[in-house]
Amino acid sequence: MVRSSLAVLVIDENRIRASIIEAGLREAGHQLVTVIHDVTGIARRIAEIEPDVIVIDLENPNRDMLENMFQLSRAVKRPIAMFVDRSDQASIEAAVDAGVSAYVVDGLRQERVKPILDMAVSRFNAFSRMARELEEARSELESRKVIDRAKGILMKSRGLSEEAAYTLLRKTAMNQNRRISDIAQSLVTAAGLLGPAEDE
Repeated sequence: MVRSSLAVLVIDENRIRASIIEAGLREAGHQLVTVIHDVTGIARRIAEIEPDVIVIDLENPNRDMLENMFQLSRAVKRPIAMFVDRSDQASIEAAVDAGVSAYVVDGLRQERVKPILDMAVSRFNAFSRMARELEEARSELESRKVIDRAKGILMKSRGLSEEAAYTLLRKTAMNQNRRISDIAQSLVTAAGLLGPAEDE
């Protein structure tokens, strides 16, 4: 469910088009709307305003302007809805790669602003959730690899079974109030330092 009290930043050099977006947002119940017409120092302005969502309208964007907006999109980590009057396949792909949540070609109408904004927020949240889950899975996989290496070290150095090695890691982690993966990483690091010297 999208809250109606989102702080929305509208970036548009064209005041008439900006007023269409602003009217659509206010009609949809968004009262915290800030409009910026000058893109100079935009990253600093975004940091000051701290919007929940950014709407960018580029009437006739050139390649450099699009690239600047895509770089901005990568940096701000917020839902971004971008309206453009014309586009090509490369620009669409660049927008997706940059994390633009909604890229609308030739579709700036007041009544479309709210559903497009809602979709941008929903897509951003879904993408953020997937990115977070992917990072958690990578971290879990890395932890398992380290734990397996630590078990191998214990099995070899102490002559333990795999189960006994894991039990020792778990017991040590509980005694030190640390995670098993942290204990395993310490063991792997120490074994690397104490292992046979290799020729450099």
